Amino acid sequence: MIVIEESLCKGCGLCIKNCPTGAVALTDKIARLGPNCTGCGVCMRVCPCGAVSRDGTVPTGAAICRACPVQCAIQPGFEGACRRYTNVSGTLERNRPLVTASKSGGALHPEIPDHPLITAVGAGTEYPCCKPAPHIVAASVGDIEVVTVVTEAPLSYSGIKVKIDANAHIGAEGARVFRDGAAIGMVDTEEYGAKMLSIGGANILSGKHGFMAARTIVGLANGERIVLQVEKGSKLELAVGQPPVIDGVAEKKMRVGCGSATIGMFAAQVSKVVDEAIILDHHVIGLLSEHRAGEEVGMTYSGVVPNGRKSTRGRYFGEQGHGWGGTGIAGPLQAVQAVDMALAKPGLRILVTETTGQQAGLLAVQADGTVREIPLTAEIQAVVDLIAANCEDARVSAVYVGGTGGSARAGVTTYPLKLSQAVHQGEVKLTIGGAPTYILPGGGINFMVDVEKVVPQAFSWVATPATVAPVEYTMTRATFERIGGHTAAVKPLALIKKEV
Repeated sequence: MIVIEESLCKGCGLCIKNCPTGAVALTDKIARLGPNCTGCGVCMRVCPCGAVSRDGTVPTGAAICRACPVQCAIQPGFEGACRRYTNVSGTLERNRPLVTASKSGGALHPEIPDHPLITAVGAGTEYPCCKPAPHIVAASVGDIEVVTVVTEAPLSYSGIKVKIDANAHIGAEGARVFRDGAAIGMVDTEEYGAKMLSIGGANILSGKHGFMAARTIVGLANGERIVLQVEKGSKLELAVGQPPVIDGVAEKKMRVGCGSATIGMFAAQVSKVVDEAIILDHHVIGLLSEHRAGEEVGMTYSGVVPNGRKSTRGRYFGEQGHGWGGTGIAGPLQAVQAVDMALAKPGLRILVTETTGQQAGLLAVQADGTVREIPLTAEIQAVVDLIAANCEDARVSAVYVGGTGGSARAGVTTYPLKLSQAVHQGEVKLTIGGAPTYILPGGGINFMVDVEKVVPQAFSWVATPATVAPVEYTMTRATFERIGGHTAAVKPLALIKKEV
């Protein structure tokens, strides 16, 4: 159970603001717990006074939730911290019944082909906006007449999201990204197993380094190798489809999961060859014997304390750095913070590796509680190799992000709003260089496209500055006429192919 030492409580109220179940209240300026406390530990983490702790007991009648590492102790009639499960007469029940039908049961308009009749690559651009698009073509697909409108659209509202499969710390989130001294983007929030860059965008393209940003977006989208420098961080050599090179070192593998997930996936194999394992990761370090997965394979806590900040059972937050697993830990010996010899025994063997299995070491606990490194055995190396074998090759990928307005819509129709509405309703299929797009919800036509699915060398830029994207709108002839399309400019597909 969670307990509050009243003599230490200052009544600041942080525990009340952060408690997910509303189990804390102030009485006489002292925080006190209600029966809906689940022991999730959020109050322990936010308390600035050290007034909150656990006493190791479980309330009578409470059910232990096993759905995540927090393991809430939920008393009868109450919900867990995530508000998903309720203790109903000693049984945890999901608060929401299983939903068996999805919101959308398939393609809204299957009569529209997945690919445009032609791509916009090489189509050119008509300017100003009052002119029809360079090519508007029609052809029968089955028994449906289909129209594709294409233009190479200059988009000042554009950028590129670059995904870098790497554990290595490249710089702080929000840090500026430079090319040849020009600030052209920033380090974005990290995604699973990858660092992210955001390059370009309207404000950067219209700024003093807009030309460099446009060149960089187009270069990356077209598969060129680009060298970038992160502010107070790493030098990056990036080419879409190739391994990232960070500070001169090519990344080989993308992690199979965080340290905790790696423990969860390979607990059965690891537990057969060592007494303990620490899987280093800059996000979550995993400790095998304390982890739920360790319990599942019959282990009890070894007394080893890894070098990290405890999150939940067997899970410790790492610190970003240039060491193993993207942490600041340079080798196996630094991975162990302490060993409780009341629980551990001399000779206990600890495997230390990282989520990619690229580096590994074996430690032995000494009688005085220290550890020393010993040689890896063949059977332990085989398990490390198994982890590595389940990792994907590290690579760079990118998503071009843009918004079509102006001539990119007026070249299709005399009523641009109807085009936007038809795109969101699925009546018009937007592709970029022949590749499918994801349309962002809300107003306008904002899209994302995987540059590796676009026709090669499809992007260019103009000195406004803006990037130029090949935009295609495909729809039925009936839809084209209904939204006010430039019907007088339609040409048969066969005629266009003859002209080319």
